[in-house]
Amino acid sequence: MEELVRMIAKALVENPDAVDVRSVPGEGETVIELRVAPDDMGKVIGKQGRIAKAMRVVVKAAAAKESKRVSVEIAQ
Repeated sequence: MEELVRMIAKALVENPDAVDVRSVPGEGETVIELRVAPDDMGKVIGKQGRIAKAMRVVVKAAAAKESKRVSVEIAQ
């Protein structure tokens, strides 16, 4: 799942080298933290959060296929 988030984020941003994705296991769910350069934050979130929401839907669907629970958080 980390690689999927990394690939999507790098395609969206101006500075792909600043993309950092980490997986934090939790109770029953894995949290994937996405960090990007401050200038690229708007590109990852999108207007009214549409891009971030779409990214979360894609990751949730891929995780469900593997019977896992995953959430995506965009950290500053």
